[in-house]
Amino acid sequence: MAITMNDKVLSEMFGPTEGTALRVKQVALVLVGIAVLAIAAKIKVPMWPVPITMGTFAVLTLGAAYGPRLGLATIFGYMIVGMLGFDVFANSSAEANGLTYMMGGTGGYLVGYVLATLALGALARKGWDRSMGKMAGAMVLGNALIYVPGLIWLGMLYGWDKPILEWGFTPFIVGDVVKLALAALIVPGVWKLVGNARA
Repeated sequence: MAITMNDKVLSEMFGPTEGTALRVKQVALVLVGIAVLAIAAKIKVPMWPVPITMGTFAVLTLGAAYGPRLGLATIFGYMIVGMLGFDVFANSSAEANGLTYMMGGTGGYLVGYVLATLALGALARKGWDRSMGKMAGAMVLGNALIYVPGLIWLGMLYGWDKPILEWGFTPFIVGDVVKLALAALIVPGVWKLVGNARA
């Protein structure tokens, strides 16, 4: 079963597979994905040393579920909505939003969202989303692709003499481990349900 589905991602396992109906399904998935990203960005779970925001979890799991092309369309759609001034990012607000907000301290992480979505989608195409171990590895890579441009941008923006790692990395490690474990359980678990349903 795993071999026959190896080239597919979760979003391709239901609904139409060709023609106009497929395009309608894809548009609907992009719109739903944008809404999920916007809602997840605003969810904050109490945790030490800082609350866990679910935005990165949504980015990475959607990348895996949608694949690289549909995932990329979704993340770009999300960015465009944010650029237009809608309050869809974790720390944006009615007063701080749009392109000005995106070019602030969050800018590098948003670039990382795009890179991580592509990576998770590509790895899902290779079947990494079907086992806990490989999904955890994909999440580690995805997180790295978010942090690297995020930290580089912080350094360029505020200066490398500032405590960049203390601002933009170390406080979030605990939350990222929790989200990694959650995704490593959920995504392969959904694949198992799909496999059982089609068996």
